[in-house]
Amino acid sequence: MSVAPLAVEVICVFCLAAYLLHKYGNIRRQHVLVTMATLVAWYFSMIIIFILPLDVSTTFYKICLGSVQPPVTPAAILSPPTNATPHSNQSYTTTPGNVSDGQPLVRRDALFTAPACQVPWSYVQEHVLPNMWHVVYWTSQILTWLILPFMQSYANSGDFTIQGKIKTALIENAIYYGSYLLIFGALLIYVAARPDLQIDGPRLKMIGITASNTWGLFLLVLLLGYGLVEVPRKCWTSSNREQLLAYTRFQVAKLSTDKSDAEETLEDVLEEVSKASEAIRYNHPHRKYMDTILRKVPEDMQSRLNRGMDDYEDYPDGRAASIPSEKDLVALHRKTIRAVTNQHRTQIQWDILVERAFGLEDLAESEKCADRQFRSTFPQHYTGILKHICTPTVEWYWKCLIRPWVLKALTVVLAVFSFVVIWSEVTFFNKKPVLSLFAIFINVAAKNYDYFYIELASCITITYLCVCVYYTVFRIRLFNYYYIAPYHQTDSNSLLFSGILLCRLTPPLCLNFLGMIHLDKHVTGNEDQEIETAYTSIMGHMDVISFLSDGFYIYYPILVIVVAMGTFFSVGNRCLGLLGFQQFIGDDDMTSDLIEEGKEMIKREKRKRQRLEDGEARRKSWRDRYGTTKDRASSSVNRDASDSDSAKYSRMKDKDDSAQVELLKDSEPLDYDDSLAENEEFDRAKYTRAQAGRASRPTAGSRWTGGRGYGSQAPPKGLFDDV
Repeated sequence: MSVAPLAVEVICVFCLAAYLLHKYGNIRRQHVLVTMATLVAWYFSMIIIFILPLDVSTTFYKICLGSVQPPVTPAAILSPPTNATPHSNQSYTTTPGNVSDGQPLVRRDALFTAPACQVPWSYVQEHVLPNMWHVVYWTSQILTWLILPFMQSYANSGDFTIQGKIKTALIENAIYYGSYLLIFGALLIYVAARPDLQIDGPRLKMIGITASNTWGLFLLVLLLGYGLVEVPRKCWTSSNREQLLAYTRFQVAKLSTDKSDAEETLEDVLEEVSKASEAIRYNHPHRKYMDTILRKVPEDMQSRLNRGMDDYEDYPDGRAASIPSEKDLVALHRKTIRAVTNQHRTQIQWDILVERAFGLEDLAESEKCADRQFRSTFPQHYTGILKHICTPTVEWYWKCLIRPWVLKALTVVLAVFSFVVIWSEVTFFNKKPVLSLFAIFINVAAKNYDYFYIELASCITITYLCVCVYYTVFRIRLFNYYYIAPYHQTDSNSLLFSGILLCRLTPPLCLNFLGMIHLDKHVTGNEDQEIETAYTSIMGHMDVISFLSDGFYIYYPILVIVVAMGTFFSVGNRCLGLLGFQQFIGDDDMTSDLIEEGKEMIKREKRKRQRLEDGEARRKSWRDRYGTTKDRASSSVNRDASDSDSAKYSRMKDKDDSAQVELLKDSEPLDYDDSLAENEEFDRAKYTRAQAGRASRPTAGSRWTGGRGYGSQAPPKGLFDDV
């Protein structure tokens, strides 16, 4: 018995949650409360996933102890029977010592014939896991139903006062609270209407848990049915370079529309902000609200706005009617937050898709090379030991030869795993004979006392179920407002949303897993099983609401096969395609047109980045040859004015003049376009950030951003923003 495995696992799970939050979030940009709340939500949800297998192995050990009569101890210690005679058939032996000293007698056959239950390597005291589940479950429920939705609405509120933000957050979360209270109220009425049940504290707690699990299970089955088919299909598509490239081009063309709409919406909002800033001058009481709105605008766009600070005259009486009210500024503030967030999201998604398309096109070109050298349009610059490992030859063998076969083999494994999950979902309620494959595998391992296999199989199964569910959440178009992007590019709104879903879906998912392996007797109907997991004892049973325990929780998961079949035959995509929505269907004319459109967009983006790369190379060569502008100016002052060559450079005393000359030398008359001139600085900055991202992974202090200066803003000083 040792708490070391549990302690090590708790620490490792915390490190994993912290690493993922560091990878996807930006600790310097987002508020500390968002960071802490998201970290706790992710950590406690992962604790359930990785600690539940230990609870399962401990439960099988307790079942083994309960099946042994008498309970097994290091030796079956018995006192001599009162009616024992010298001619009795039972033989006893003494332990070392004198019997007259009170030492008990040990039955000899118990030392050899009684079965022994091996203690799991991760076994802990009985009170440890229940106490942990109490803290983890109730904390995660408070986060998912109260704190995180409130924080999400509070951060997106356009009000300028704390009271106004709280009021707006409560109103916006009424739909979340209303859905939960509706289920809770219906169950409460059902229990109150039954004369054989009395409403007390434990039953109210059970009704609350049942309402939460019912909400989660209803959404869980739909998401799981889609993910069990789509995750293996995605893996198979990734092994097919041509199909993946076509799908990426389709996504580029589809996202370009959203990107253009987001940029146009932001431009319209900025125009409204500029007009409001011009109307509200420095001495108006609402000027502080206007300054708050201006701080939400990206830094590279603030120069276009009229800040209204150049007028020192009082307001004429006729202009008072044209000044926006506080209510109008609240609405404008909210529109600005949404427009900036939406533009930042689409820009990040665009950069990720374009980088992926570049890599796939480089892969297609490298497959034709006879020398087996991987050639990249924008090569990654490795450092350290990776520079010697990731050579062009090794990269070619991995990407062109080995990786496709690895993905195909992984697809087969995932497909088999999905079939086992679907079969177990539709048969776990049948206890004689046992048809759930997970229950069969786990029971065989329990009979052989293979507790490590039980924990490993349980952990892998729960993790795969979570992957299928959460892949679906961020794949569905309805949730496209939220996104999880690496390199510190996930905004606070998406981080909070992911924490809400993790805390809300993980408990019913784990409860569903316990039903599949027949460790929840109130789900499987196995009344002979008296020992249950500590997790189930905390979650309770649904016997209070019989129609849920005997019907919904048993037969509703069968719908997963219906959703899986519809996903396999792409029924939803075909229906949406018939309604005019853009869906990737191989034999559709709209899909082919979008693929060609995406191909041309990628070509234009590649030419743009190549021009920026050439410009950076020329500027670097110029600096290496002639030095910086400051060096040239100082050296030209000390040169002889009669020297013609020196005179040419002596004219560069003015900083602005030298910058103009340098830009003129970098001009490209063949590819020059007026539409590109105004975005030259933005494209060059974005290219520099992309080069830095390809050269090395960002560190904790890095600011790799794909939005227009979005990530360079300082973190807010108040609660989330500006109060």
